Amino acid sequence: MEVSDICRAYGRTEVLKGITFSAGPGECVGIVGGNGCGKTTLLSILAGAMRADGGSIVINGREAVGHPSVFAEETAYVPQENPLMDELSVQDNLLLWYRGGRKCMEKDLQDGPAAMLGIPKMLKSRVGILSGGMKKRLSIACALSEHAPVLILDEPGAALDLECKEEIQKYLLTYMEQGGTVILTSHELAELALCTQMYVLKGGKLEKIETGLSARDLVLQF
Repeated sequence: MEVSDICRAYGRTEVLKGITFSAGPGECVGIVGGNGCGKTTLLSILAGAMRADGGSIVINGREAVGHPSVFAEETAYVPQENPLMDELSVQDNLLLWYRGGRKCMEKDLQDGPAAMLGIPKMLKSRVGILSGGMKKRLSIACALSEHAPVLILDEPGAALDLECKEEIQKYLLTYMEQGGTVILTSHELAELALCTQMYVLKGGKLEKIETGLSARDLVLQF
């Protein structure tokens, strides 16, 4: 993914001012910053869920800005808010959100992302009774239904217990080892430890910072 000069304003307030960075296969880019700095806006634009006011996003050599099909084929987006239908079962949510055919879904439940995330053992459960961690795993499985090469995650470990956080981090490592690219925002040091590149977003601009910073040193960058 090659991101160049992405801009976004709400009225007269410029939230993003020429965001530029790149990420390759097997890399994880972490974006940190204070509340309200524009992290969610940036991730929404990178996933094609929101339009930028200007700039370019090239994924695997394809320009995505202005081409929704490129975003759909090349990125998988897991927002912070749960997009699932609580009144439906896990299986029905998969059928609703899954981008591929039923045969592809069944294969994923055997040996794909859905299997690795533990989805088969909860297929009959109603989503509304699942824990936050189970819902997050299901959201990731749905997002990766077309095996997109770029996975975009907004606070993946927020409000999850330690076991679920560790399981999701383990999956992200596997995804990266298989050549996937991860872009995430997080306040969790364990998640940020996965990052091969780190940026802080402040004043509408990205500034590259060191990986592996302590919590105290990280906050000082905001």
